[in-house]
Amino acid sequence: MSTQKQLHINKRVDGVEPYYPAQDPPIGTPFSAVFPQNKCVPALFKPLKLRGVEFKNRIFVSPMCQYSSDDGHATDWHLVHIGQFAIGGAGAIIMEATAVVPEGRISPEDAGLWTDSQIAPLKRIVDFAHAQGAQIGVQLGHAGRKSSTYAPWVAYTPGKPRPAGQTAAADENGWPEQVNGPSAIPWSHRYATPHEMTLKEIKDLEDAFVASIERSVKVGYDFIEIHAAHGYLLHQFYSPLSNTRTDQYGGSLENRARLTLDIVRRAREVWPADKPLFVRISADDWTGEPEKAADGTWASWGIEQSKWLVKQFAELKVDLVDVSSGGNWHDSKFNVTDGYQTHWARAIKEAVPEIVVGTVGMIHSPEQAEGYVAEGYADVVLMAREFLRRPNWPLHAAQKLGAAVHPPVQYERAWTGLMTPHYDAVVS
Repeated sequence: MSTQKQLHINKRVDGVEPYYPAQDPPIGTPFSAVFPQNKCVPALFKPLKLRGVEFKNRIFVSPMCQYSSDDGHATDWHLVHIGQFAIGGAGAIIMEATAVVPEGRISPEDAGLWTDSQIAPLKRIVDFAHAQGAQIGVQLGHAGRKSSTYAPWVAYTPGKPRPAGQTAAADENGWPEQVNGPSAIPWSHRYATPHEMTLKEIKDLEDAFVASIERSVKVGYDFIEIHAAHGYLLHQFYSPLSNTRTDQYGGSLENRARLTLDIVRRAREVWPADKPLFVRISADDWTGEPEKAADGTWASWGIEQSKWLVKQFAELKVDLVDVSSGGNWHDSKFNVTDGYQTHWARAIKEAVPEIVVGTVGMIHSPEQAEGYVAEGYADVVLMAREFLRRPNWPLHAAQKLGAAVHPPVQYERAWTGLMTPHYDAVVS
């Protein structure tokens, strides 16, 4: 009698080159509930499905500028930077703010997706993330009046004279004569005074967003995020602090929001229907003054206008709004404390329950993050600095919350007895 030999093969990830061992189940997903640790899976580790994409947990990596691109092209720095989050178990990774035109970069070394040659290096990163079971997207934007600036360590190197301004000159790889905005109002005296965009330039910008979204399809991203926050161009248009136009893009709330909504509408039209669309907004300008002036006109951007804007997003089939704040007023005054922005997310979630809401800002501990999701402040949490300090933060969070989740198969021996109760054949 013949018996069939049982094969033990280190399976590869299909459809991706080069060879990577399969992560099955994906890193950062809970072990079966038969294990005592997982009788009650924490809210952070419950999956979330948006359109045809399932996020294995609710812990997302926020976009983080690296000031390390070569004429907008990603390098191996980005592969390693993003790769560590992919093997760390994050539910989603959002790649850094990526400019849709060269003059839309924050600094000369920022990422871009304005030309086809930028697709291949990004696809390499995306393929690696997918091989580890991670969902990955990109944040597309334009810096507007805050463009052509120095990388942080260039402008503020200890022991060296501080530049008189923040604007990188042409001989410093900057483009001070091509800084654009809704109105000719600089962010501060240390920044360039922007050129007020013409109607044609505004339409050309819409087209540039569409072209970058089409390239994002070729890269293979699972989702995209439109950057309409932090005092960059779209935020500059919708805030009355930076927009004093008198045409169809200025004045009323509807006019100031027109560009953002037109770009979101066109994004949803060209982005695949089975993939999610995110938008990041600043919920408040942090002026410390009422959102409306005494005469009833809008004085600055605030939560009431944000609620209205997110309702428009919901009608345009946006899947997730990423709620941040600030960045558009140089003299903003606020205390950066743990979870200092979560109340904005909660207010939007209550006002527009049909849209998925993410919260961000000084979220550190697993217990803190779990509370925001479990108590309904938001559906997902997004973190940046904490991931820089601890790239495998989701594994750390699971351990702190008493859950057992899958680490990378290559690293299982390090987690034996902590969160991998099935792994009892340790090879030294």
